[in-house]
Amino acid sequence: MRKKTDTRTMLLTASPLQLMISLSLPAIIGMVVVGLYNLMDAIFVGQMVGTNAMGAVSVSYPFTMINSGIATLVGVGSASVLSRAVGKKDNATIDKIMGNLIALNLILSIAITVIGMVFTRPILRLTGADGEILNIAERYLRIIFAGSVFVNFAQSANMVMRGEGILKKAMLITGTGAVLNIILDPILIAILKGKGLGAEGAALATVLSQFITACITLWYFLKKSKMIRIHRIKLEGVLLPELLGIGLSAMLMQVMTLVQQTVLYNVAARYGGDTWQVILGAALRVQSFAFIPLWGMSQGFQPAAGTNYGAKEYDRVKKVTLGFVLGATVLAFVFYLPALLAPGTMLSWFITDAGIVTQGIGDFRVLFSTYITLGFLITAITLFQSLGKASKASVLVILRQLVLFIPLVILLPKIGGLGIHGVFLAPAVTDGIIFVISILLVVSEFRNLAVTRLKQE
Repeated sequence: MRKKTDTRTMLLTASPLQLMISLSLPAIIGMVVVGLYNLMDAIFVGQMVGTNAMGAVSVSYPFTMINSGIATLVGVGSASVLSRAVGKKDNATIDKIMGNLIALNLILSIAITVIGMVFTRPILRLTGADGEILNIAERYLRIIFAGSVFVNFAQSANMVMRGEGILKKAMLITGTGAVLNIILDPILIAILKGKGLGAEGAALATVLSQFITACITLWYFLKKSKMIRIHRIKLEGVLLPELLGIGLSAMLMQVMTLVQQTVLYNVAARYGGDTWQVILGAALRVQSFAFIPLWGMSQGFQPAAGTNYGAKEYDRVKKVTLGFVLGATVLAFVFYLPALLAPGTMLSWFITDAGIVTQGIGDFRVLFSTYITLGFLITAITLFQSLGKASKASVLVILRQLVLFIPLVILLPKIGGLGIHGVFLAPAVTDGIIFVISILLVVSEFRNLAVTRLKQE
């Protein structure tokens, strides 16, 4: 009980700067470490196997987001319910969190494994992949789908740990898996490369690492957690509506990324062929990895916003939000600057052909041109998720990743002879528009919080 009180008091009383350091720093490190799974797969495969293998891992990546989406649906939804329950001191709800999480994960993950392994090749064709790239991608992705249960439990349960405010332990557990993945990647790639299965070695490294991470996480909740323990493993009808409503908006970010990147690869293949698919794959890997620290910052923000809202500290919700917006924007700048100044270096991490790297430098800069706005956007989305305002979070996600994005990707290459360059311009234009919309929604929510506070006085 002491742990419950200490964590809750810290979330309700510490300054925004203290919260960013104590919550966001381990969350950022933890999320960056998670991002290393896919990044290191691409780097090792690109350097040790070849360009086609790197292209195969890249076109597979959007579909690995199916698992990330399931983990996010369950994990963010559970963490949001948890943080507000902590604010209200609702122990009955807290005790149901993990049993419900495990049951929901098992049902959804088994479905993903079966469906994913049966339809691997057809879904990969949606990216425009063909020939050797398609064949390698099919074998790689089937291995990833086979490990869905371990991947989804490890990631979603880790999000609950962050929602609890135990971010250092969450970071250490994910860090263990990531370090193991980095060690296993070159070993398994080297062993299987002689059999023509180098990329598959990277997939095996990822699944084995996540299996071990899942085992450590399960042990933590069975033996070590002071606040959240595993009781009955069953779906809790009382939790599902709120959990799924909040989790769905977070899941949409992952699943819509799948749609986004599938369309991007398809249009890139149409206007630029295999070479531009490889350039796009490398650029998107860097962009996806650069987004991860911002997601980590939001994971630190979520328990602070949710717990204060549950405790009806509405003025403090606004103060904490503004503090995290500033911190997230500074963090975005740290990644924004090198992306604009040294794009060739970043592309060369994945592409060994200097000519192809040079070809992609200008469009890489265009793709990153509005990245600086994403710190505000991810904080805004997390704010709405933390307050239980799923509809506002979903509006931002759907506008950014579907309603605005898809038409722009299709139309811009046809305007003014832009061609393949329009493919790289579309995400930047989309994020500029969404930045303005997110500001308007946050200002509106702050006004609502002020009205709610006045009604309670």
